[in-house]
Formats: sequence, C-alpha cells, structure tokens
Amino acid sequence: MDHRLFLRGLTIQGPIPEESYIARLPAVRHIQQAGGLVFRRPVTFFVGENGVGKSTLIEAIALAAGFNAEGGTVNFNFATRPTHSDLYRFLRLTRGPVRNLDGFFLRAESFYNVATNLDDLDDGRLLRYYGGTSLHAQSHGESFLSLVEHRFGGHGLYILDEPEAALSPMKLMTLMVLMDRLVKDRSQFLISTHSPILMTFPGAEIYELSEDGIRSVGYRDTAHFQITRRFLDAPDRMLEALGLGEDMP
Repeated sequence: MDHRLFLRGLTIQGPIPEESYIARLPAVRHIQQAGGLVFRRPVTFFVGENGVGKSTLIEAIALAAGFNAEGGTVNFNFATRPTHSDLYRFLRLTRGPVRNLDGFFLRAESFYNVATNLDDLDDGRLLRYYGGTSLHAQSHGESFLSLVEHRFGGHGLYILDEPEAALSPMKLMTLMVLMDRLVKDRSQFLISTHSPILMTFPGAEIYELSEDGIRSVGYRDTAHFQITRRFLDAPDRMLEALGLGEDMP
C-alpha cells in the first residue's frame, strides 16, 4: 500500500433498508460481502456496466469526504436539485496519516452547475484560479481541462465521475499528462470511467464491478477494452452481428 494516500479504503456500515434501491446495487452488495474496499495506489478506477453502481459509489465517497453533492471543492455548498443517494450515510472512509491540502469532486452531469456557481461567486479574483476565463465561455472539454490544469493544485484528493464525457480521445491523453503531474505532486485520484484509453494510466488499479462481484484487473482484461478492441478490429462484422449491415433497409 502507498503510504502517501489520503484515502486508504472504505467500508459500508449497515444495515441499509431493504426497500432502498442502493441496497440492491451490485457495487454496494459486493463491497458489504467483501468487508470493504482497499485503495492501494494513487489512481483507482471503477469500471463496469451501466447500473452496477459506479457513479453512486463515487458520489457517496465524495460526500463522505466532505464535498458538495453536485461537485466542486469542500467549500461549495450550492444545490440545484438534491438527487444524490443516501449511500454516503452508510460509508466509512479509512484515511491515511496525512490530510489532503486540496481536493475537488467533478461529475460530468452537473459540471454546468459548478461553472454557473463560480460565475455567481466571482468577485474579480476567483476565476483566476480556474484559468482566468468563465468556464461557460469555453467548450465543455476546454473548461474541464482548464479546471484540472489551473485549479487542481497538487497534494489533493480528486474524485472524478466519467470525465471522458467531455473529452475527445486526444484530450483524454492530455488529461492523463495532467494527472501524471498531479500524482507526482502527491495527489490521489478516484475515478469512475467507461474509457479504455483512460484505464491505461500507468500504475493505476482498476476495480471492475459487475453482478458477479468486484475484482482488481489489468486494463486488457476489462470488458470495456475487449469489446472496444473487437469492434475496432472488425467493425463490419460487429455491425452485421447487430443487424446493422449494408443490406439492412
């Protein structure tokens, strides 16, 4: 285990009410059965099919760590619409001996709200820490990379939910370069993703969540990588199997 980590793991303390949908999420069920989850490396990915609970888990970690539900730093306290689950109430984080000096929770679906809140709060100085330009005055991808490049300061805990939603494949590689600089500056990342490109980040641990359990895997062993490779190796064959061949009306 890397002793520089700010978060070393988590457990779920129950019982979660049976009528709650979070009790039925595979991610929640399997973490409880395993007695918790351990973080061993500066970058940890959560991957898996839609509906297994990746985003719900990453959201709960962020809330348990003190971040705003819609994103931002621990100092953000706006709320557009409370849609977060109660999972964070049952989550217990195991912290390392040193506290992070910086941190940010980014979720793709509510990043617009974070940008709006920044504009509302700006006093002529705040946006300097985000690249000097309103995030709304940039494309989605540009504003996200500006956030990472200018606002993420190192010695930080950065929790990202599906960052690839804003980024082209090339810009994903830019994100990886920025992440590498931050990791070398004693930062920790917890990331939910569907991107096979992002999963290749050197030295990361990948937790693949499924109906059958949670396992630590190499990126080549993830379903995302294997399906993407099969498709790109033979797109015509895959399209035909899907009933989308040229002869279709």
